[in-house]
Amino acid sequence: MMTDSSLLNSELDLQQQEELYQQLLLQTLGQINSESPDSKVIRPEPGMCVKTFSESNKEKVFINVCQSNSVPPPPELSREKLVELLQSDDPSGFRVPMSLGEPHTEIDNSSQGCTAYDVVINQDFFQKCQKDPLFQQFVILVSVEGLENKYNLELSREWKVLKNRKFLGSVSEQNIRTKSRPVIEELQPPYVPPLPEFTMIVEPPAGEPEYLIAEIKLPGVGSSLSLVLDVGEDRLVLTARPSLFHLDIFHPFLVDQENSVAQYNSSTQILTVTMPVVSS
Repeated sequence: MMTDSSLLNSELDLQQQEELYQQLLLQTLGQINSESPDSKVIRPEPGMCVKTFSESNKEKVFINVCQSNSVPPPPELSREKLVELLQSDDPSGFRVPMSLGEPHTEIDNSSQGCTAYDVVINQDFFQKCQKDPLFQQFVILVSVEGLENKYNLELSREWKVLKNRKFLGSVSEQNIRTKSRPVIEELQPPYVPPLPEFTMIVEPPAGEPEYLIAEIKLPGVGSSLSLVLDVGEDRLVLTARPSLFHLDIFHPFLVDQENSVAQYNSSTQILTVTMPVVSS
């Protein structure tokens, strides 16, 4: 991932504000943890992105299956046992611990709006599923059923695992219980810097895309000196210090990091990032 060096410099007072904020945040988190020792905040790693659609309105739905060792693994399960389980009358009797995130709106490869969900499972179990198609299909099925039960959805079983894409949208933190339970229950999301309002524009609007342009509104940010921007081949990460905003999104294009350009207009308080598209 390339870093735009023009946005990396920070003033001393901004650093001091950030340090003070972090101290206060740690104190607050310490108080929360002392009151709720059975939960903790995790930031999962991307794993695989599954595309399906809602049976009710035929709108596209993406499931980000993420991984974290903070989520406990399920009981040991061999391939033979999995086959027996899938052929049994009650395959749902085997529980896979997972954390089911809230729905969030994203843009797909056609620059259309869609809904995405984040599902977090144990990292070692995820790696095991990646090595065996049967286990992979099983964990997708369990994720789909978990989302259907929690959000009263009806999702198609005709899903597709996207190639060369591990995540769609913004990687967010989740608050999970640490006590051993058959299924991890979700708590209220922890405090994080707010997500800025942003727009992704494809140029030209029709035909082969040449540029992906991100316009990010940053009210209250007076100078680019307080911005830290990372441009990856399919990811954009922005932090406005001291902890004013945080944006971390995966987009459906591969871009030229070296020739990407960022410009902040302090009058309109809008950051414009222009990224040449390599492929979609």
